[in-house]
Amino acid sequence: MPNVTTKDVIKVYRAGKSEVIALRGLDMAVSDRELVAVRGPSGCGKTTLLNLLGGIDRPTAGRIEVNGSNLVDLSDAELVRYRLQKVGFIFQFFNLVPTLTAEENVELPMRLAGKGPSARSKRTKELLELVGMTKRAVHRPDELSGGEQQRIAIGVALANDPSLLLADEPTGELDTKTGQEVLDLFQRMNQEFGKTIVVVTHDARVSQIAHRILEIRDGKILGEAAAT
Repeated sequence: MPNVTTKDVIKVYRAGKSEVIALRGLDMAVSDRELVAVRGPSGCGKTTLLNLLGGIDRPTAGRIEVNGSNLVDLSDAELVRYRLQKVGFIFQFFNLVPTLTAEENVELPMRLAGKGPSARSKRTKELLELVGMTKRAVHRPDELSGGEQQRIAIGVALANDPSLLLADEPTGELDTKTGQEVLDLFQRMNQEFGKTIVVVTHDARVSQIAHRILEIRDGKILGEAAAT
């Protein structure tokens, strides 16, 4: 069964008397433990799609199912729990809390989920080791390179062990070498830990780790491109 399914999803943004149709009846399906890349030009609806899959925003119409739950039917409180427990976000600009250290950033989602100190400490150490940031644990974001910040952001996304990871241009602010290291980490999360991953990207190298590449234009999935 697909882990993620959208059916006839429409998203309209209104500003005063004008409106922008970001998604126009978008259909897609992502299977459990699949790594899928979504590619398309700027303004075609890629980030809007991720925001809907992640429960950050609601569609104007249509159906979005993740692990059998229709996100459209969830209350605001249920969507908060969904975002905290079921899905992890990885953004282009890292979205770390600037006043917290690396380990405190990783620990924060577990605090919000009500996990105890010993469980938080154990999980934080495991994740810092996984992303290769053990030696930078007590540094704040402004003391870290872009690549290091993105590694911590991946640790944050994994904190509550979600089954689904959503990444929006995760290599967009990184140099070539560091970007490849982050992509290698994505591949490991998919292959070793069984995470379902949807990556929105302009980075052609993602085709080397993706199972499928979906092409989006004007708010609709138009087809698939071959992964390499």
